[in-house]
Amino acid sequence: MFKRMEYKWVVALAFVLALFMDILDVTIVNVSLFSISKEFDSSIGSTTWIVLGYSLSLAIWIPISGWVGDRFGTRRVFIFALVMFIVASQLCALAQTIEQLVGFRVLQGIGGGMLTPTGVTLLFRAFPPDQRAKASAVLTIPTVLAPATGPVLGGWLTDTIGWRWIFRVNVPVGLIALAVAYFGLRKDDVSTKRPFDLPGFVLAAVGFPAAVYALERGAEEGWLSLRILVAIAISIVSLAGLVVWSRRTTAPMLDLKLLNERMFRTTNIVSFASTMAFLGVVFILPQFLQRVAGLTAFQSGLATFPQAIGVISMSKLAGKLYPKIGPRRMLFSAYVGLSVATIPFLFLTVDTSPWLIRAIMFVRGLFLAFTFIPLQAASYARITPEQTGRASAIFSTQRQLAAAMGVAVLSTVLLSTIPAEFGRTVVPVALRAGFTTSFHYAFAVAAGLTLLAGLLSLSIRDADAAVTMGKRPDSAEPVPNSATLEPVPA
Repeated sequence: MFKRMEYKWVVALAFVLALFMDILDVTIVNVSLFSISKEFDSSIGSTTWIVLGYSLSLAIWIPISGWVGDRFGTRRVFIFALVMFIVASQLCALAQTIEQLVGFRVLQGIGGGMLTPTGVTLLFRAFPPDQRAKASAVLTIPTVLAPATGPVLGGWLTDTIGWRWIFRVNVPVGLIALAVAYFGLRKDDVSTKRPFDLPGFVLAAVGFPAAVYALERGAEEGWLSLRILVAIAISIVSLAGLVVWSRRTTAPMLDLKLLNERMFRTTNIVSFASTMAFLGVVFILPQFLQRVAGLTAFQSGLATFPQAIGVISMSKLAGKLYPKIGPRRMLFSAYVGLSVATIPFLFLTVDTSPWLIRAIMFVRGLFLAFTFIPLQAASYARITPEQTGRASAIFSTQRQLAAAMGVAVLSTVLLSTIPAEFGRTVVPVALRAGFTTSFHYAFAVAAGLTLLAGLLSLSIRDADAAVTMGKRPDSAEPVPNSATLEPVPA
């Protein structure tokens, strides 16, 4: 079967299935957090770690994927990651305590952490540079369908047969992806024998969780409490040490020298701000709809579903406009529009019609469609095939860390302004109106982060992305072909 398909489409099929499962797992969990918290009688702070534990595990294990892929081969690592993700998903479904569930989510993050960057590496090596926009369009399929399916499917499963099935649905999708990968992907040569960067791994494994712990727990425990101050100090020292070490060692876990390339550096910064806002809203909105507005998990999923419809309706147009407009103007316009479309959330009340929320989400989706392709395609425009694995590790690491930070920051805004009883009980109908202001603050922060991403995108130069637009790159600034990149002149 796979011999009749062009190889790049076999790679695309395997990665689309895997990425769909990975993203579905994130969006399907969000609408079920309230039900999980009720079964385990846990606070909103503890329940948050179901999301944060997974995101932090991704941020720790993604950087390792570059070394592991180079050492053992991207195909082999991709298959291992699929198996790990499938097994951990089944363990999540069997969890008997909130602590077990968080632990299994961390284990799941090991598979997910290596799944995305190795998949991107396989995909971008299979598609030549002038087809990177087409490869990025492939990535929009799971990016769109998974968020569309997740909230609705998760809500329906939670309301009918229980939240444990939100993890079991990963198994059939994962097994299909595993079959495609095992029988369809070519065996790749091991390209390096470079040693494992143990100091870099330890610094990342300590610094990232400490930073998010301080953000997530600061509002509850007090920003001047000894535990929070220690966490902040540990994160600053560890992450600063990681930067210094990674730029000095010859074989770093995170090859930060790649950030000397102007386009790759800029798109990573833009992506960090936009991902914080996007994942923050995806986490906060279901909390409002279920805890304050009183909707069921399924009704909450239906309210957020139209965002994906908006993305689907504009994705084809976005792909056509990208070569003509370029990433700079496309991203700026999209992020400004997305920020404006988020403002109506600042006026939500307990009586707001779900249809109005659906309309807001649909409009957000229209603008989101114009961010996916230009950001993904432009990021790797000046990255050579040999550097793709290391570049993907950096890009995926910042995105997952941004996701964790976005959830942590918006949760902190909520926890610092909302009554303590909100986290453990169903809010009485007579008191729900008093809880809306805290959510307004959180949505305002998300709108600000989205606008910041738009302003940052103005520093992108379309000439750096010329090869992905079907144009010749500026001859004065050739695409780098060395593993060690020098700073591009400003």
